[in-house]
Amino acid sequence: MAKRDYYEVLGVGKNATEAEIKSAYRKKAKECHPDLHPNDKTAEERFKELNEANEVLSDADKRARYDQFGFDGPNMGGAGGFDFNGFGGMGGFESIFDFFGGGFGGGRRNGPVQGNDLQHRLQITFEEAAFGCEKVIDFFRNENCETCGGSGAKKGTQPQTCPTCKGSGQVRAGNGFMVTVQTCPTCRGEGKIVKDKCTDCHGSGHVRKKRTLTLRIPAGVQDGVSLVKRGEGEPGLRGGPAGDLYITVTVKPHKLFKRDGNNLLLEMPISFTQAALGAEIDVPTLENPVKQKIPEGTQSGAMFRIKGQGISSIRTGVKGDLLLTVNVETPKRLNERQKELLRELEASMTGKEYEKTFSFGEILRNLFK
Repeated sequence: MAKRDYYEVLGVGKNATEAEIKSAYRKKAKECHPDLHPNDKTAEERFKELNEANEVLSDADKRARYDQFGFDGPNMGGAGGFDFNGFGGMGGFESIFDFFGGGFGGGRRNGPVQGNDLQHRLQITFEEAAFGCEKVIDFFRNENCETCGGSGAKKGTQPQTCPTCKGSGQVRAGNGFMVTVQTCPTCRGEGKIVKDKCTDCHGSGHVRKKRTLTLRIPAGVQDGVSLVKRGEGEPGLRGGPAGDLYITVTVKPHKLFKRDGNNLLLEMPISFTQAALGAEIDVPTLENPVKQKIPEGTQSGAMFRIKGQGISSIRTGVKGDLLLTVNVETPKRLNERQKELLRELEASMTGKEYEKTFSFGEILRNLFK
């Protein structure tokens, strides 16, 4: 399959800033992270594609070469018609061209590497989102094995230098004008191998453990927001920093209220008499009921703004408003006396009491003169 343009992969323009590239990568990587889609080959390939694009576009030198030469530039996976997909990162090649043993050659990637980020979903109530709360969450992560100290070697033994790459983490192939350098397949670039494996982690150097964390949910948090706990992800490699934990918040819908930014929306029925004569009604809020005056002659669908009864802004703390829509309910199952009274009322009216009905009738009369 032909490789896609790196800018297209990340969904950014060619003039995107470093911050925009980083943000786009993090957003898309979270959507297809292998931990969230186990045994999904499509997600795995998509994740590899994103990593490759990010590795090039987040490096100023590589990005400049890519912008000038495309995939055929030095240090670009796939140069010269070769397909280097499937070797990880930039195809697992530290330098694709190595002229006479020098030229563009680079060192193996055996420096510190940041650990993987983790994803966690947390559901809270509408009220908890509005007022904020504390939640205790449980999650699992890989941690360095205490028995072997993360080396993967059996207690009392040490990892040995890889016999294939002699500890360099790289192997070279080819001769003559062009030499390719790729990650050592025996040690996978580590430069060391474990012969006697730790019985607790089986040579991986990591064990999966359950962790508990207390999380403060700020007042005003919206559905779908991701909160970040720095350093609570998986441990880094070779002394690298730990990854981060991303907690995505989902908010349960409320039975009465809906949210529009920091405003609350409420639809409330009122009686025919309340609408016609006016009334003072009790309006529910997220805290205590408040009084609202309904003027006489109120029409169904009328909206009233109740100041400061919305949700606090997560940035400023200022509360939004409650937007109340009243719906006039027509009475049903009237007895004969009630019907008679309504007929008397209707008979006593001139027609001008119903403004919309009266104006509509005027239009009709003018149309058919």
